[in-house]
Amino acid sequence: MTSPLTTPTTEGRWTPRLWGTLLVLCAAMFLDALDVSMVGVALPSIGSELDLSTSTLQWIVSGYILGYGGLLLLGGRTADLLGRRQVFLVALGVFALASLLGGLVDSGPLLIASRFIKGLSAAFTAPAGLSIITTTFAEGPLRNRALSIYTTCAATGFSMGLVLSGLLTEASWRLTLLLPAPIALLVGLKLLPRSEREKDHNGYDIPGAVLGTASMLLLVFTVVQAPEVGWASTRTLLSFLAVAVLLTVFVRVERRSAGPLIRLGVLRSGSQIRAQLGAMAFFGSYVGFQFLVTLYMQSLLGWSALHTALAFLPAGALVALSSTKVGAVVDRFGTPRLIAVGFVLMVAGYALFLRISLDPGYAAVILPTMLLIGAACALIFPSLNIQATNGVDDHEQGMVSGLLNTSVQVGGALFLAVVTAVVTANSSAGSSPQAVLDSYRPGLIVVTGIAVAGLLITLPGLRTRRPRPTVVVARSAGNDSMGNGSVGNESAREDSVREGSEGRVAIGD
Repeated sequence: MTSPLTTPTTEGRWTPRLWGTLLVLCAAMFLDALDVSMVGVALPSIGSELDLSTSTLQWIVSGYILGYGGLLLLGGRTADLLGRRQVFLVALGVFALASLLGGLVDSGPLLIASRFIKGLSAAFTAPAGLSIITTTFAEGPLRNRALSIYTTCAATGFSMGLVLSGLLTEASWRLTLLLPAPIALLVGLKLLPRSEREKDHNGYDIPGAVLGTASMLLLVFTVVQAPEVGWASTRTLLSFLAVAVLLTVFVRVERRSAGPLIRLGVLRSGSQIRAQLGAMAFFGSYVGFQFLVTLYMQSLLGWSALHTALAFLPAGALVALSSTKVGAVVDRFGTPRLIAVGFVLMVAGYALFLRISLDPGYAAVILPTMLLIGAACALIFPSLNIQATNGVDDHEQGMVSGLLNTSVQVGGALFLAVVTAVVTANSSAGSSPQAVLDSYRPGLIVVTGIAVAGLLITLPGLRTRRPRPTVVVARSAGNDSMGNGSVGNESAREDSVREGSEGRVAIGD
């Protein structure tokens, strides 16, 4: 709810309380990204000490993805119904306890279980945090600036996690799992604004929640397991068929439900669909690229974990330095243009990396790619978040935030599995360094193709007319219950839209 403490001054400056709210949410997002990247570098040490096989080690990463991707839809809607602040704080507490558990256990299964629980908690903190921002900062320049800073913290946390993991793993891999616990507990929780529970929500969509969660869990599980059991195996095909059946039933239930988990009318917006598909292509291509580059640097070039992390650092540094500028650029040019330019840079970066050899020059071959990808991430990720949340009523921000995060996680899991399968299929020619390098190239081509697909998805948005100075929003039923969630009054929602921003679009029920 809006208060004098969270309302910007007449000159457009943010109050200390408003900065504090954003700082808490950025810290949580930074923590989440930090945790994901730190564990990846520590896996070899974990496997050695706990005597875990490669397939078991995979589940330390996949267990997190399974919990995160599977419950994001439910997490987003829960934040809308039960209150964003309450859901965020409870989930953050669970995240801290799971971090503590993971750093103390001496069993592979218990470690995987702790990672799964952390994924579950992140499935509630991520959409709750994003929806707190979108309901606290009024749509337009204020929100664009806040989202650009927020999403930059995710990229910075991921990059810093790689470096910190390289340093901490030298002492003990357990430190990489324990570090997030005290950080989560020290976050200034009282700075978060309170939000009312949605009162007129027509009941809880229990069947939709069960079907949506089950379909996402099964989809992520199937994609993660497919490279190991075979994409054409009976088990994989039957699992995909079961996912299709569950999703079909889920859609039917949502269309008939009085209080659906996802209001399908949101997906009638071309801008929304492009944001969701673009998020899948963006994160899926980057995860596949990072996976291959990590193998290339450590397995073929013999670089240490810290050396590898430092090689990625320029991309993260470029994203961090651009954090305060991206919002203003979005205000001027609009999200479709920035996303398209970002995908062009990303395609160029991936294509340049195809020049790698067994003795590459970092400055001539690797650094240009890292800089291009860093610039692409700085443009694409904030723009996708802005485009997905623009034109959505406050009481549905958690739902859309959960949907966007689901697209990110499912895209990452799906395309990483595809890239892994392509590399595996081309690795039978021999075990010499050159043969291994040759097996990586088809995977890099697939990564580049995914980025090209993201660009093609974005291009239709460039043909749409930019909003006129005044845009009236078609509000969905139940909006009045949450109408005061953003900075400013309700009339600001139907006020002038600055040239170049996405504007609010009329979305039917």
